[in-house]
Amino acid sequence: MTEQARKPFLYVVVCAAGIAADVSKLISAAQERDWETGVIATPVAMNGFFDTAAVEALTGRPIRSAWRTPAEPRPFPPPDAVVVAPATFNTINKWAAGISDTLALGTLCEAYGLGVPIAVLPCVADALAAHPAYGDSLIRLRGMGVRFGEPYTGEPGEDGGRPEFGWERAMDLLERDADAG
Repeated sequence: MTEQARKPFLYVVVCAAGIAADVSKLISAAQERDWETGVIATPVAMNGFFDTAAVEALTGRPIRSAWRTPAEPRPFPPPDAVVVAPATFNTINKWAAGISDTLALGTLCEAYGLGVPIAVLPCVADALAAHPAYGDSLIRLRGMGVRFGEPYTGEPGEDGGRPEFGWERAMDLLERDADAG
């Protein structure tokens, strides 16, 4: 029996935004493209922003939100890529500043140092995006090679409905990285 090649492993970092309720769309899109997935959520995102039981069932893995002790085994293999979706104002600014006070932020800071491709789908209200720190953070992260999808404010359109969040766009951004390499 020959050993089967390992599928690439995607870390999905989920932040606390209302749109996070649909993160299963990203996980399904990744799985359809033959990626295995594991979810790392910010502590606030774990407090009802998405269906954790459904996501664990979909990935077949526990959601990570806190650091493990040195005696605990690593629950995920090393990442081949990372997607941050939805990426909030707070996470983007802390990450750009190198702040690693949660597992999600520590993972993002480390992924850059490991040279792991990272795609981000921001979900930031226009009023927050106007803050100068946010613009500076985007410049720094883009300079680090981070790929960004179109910004999503969640603001209702003229018809009162909210636009779709482009979950699959994250996978397109990662494939663009692979095609360029």
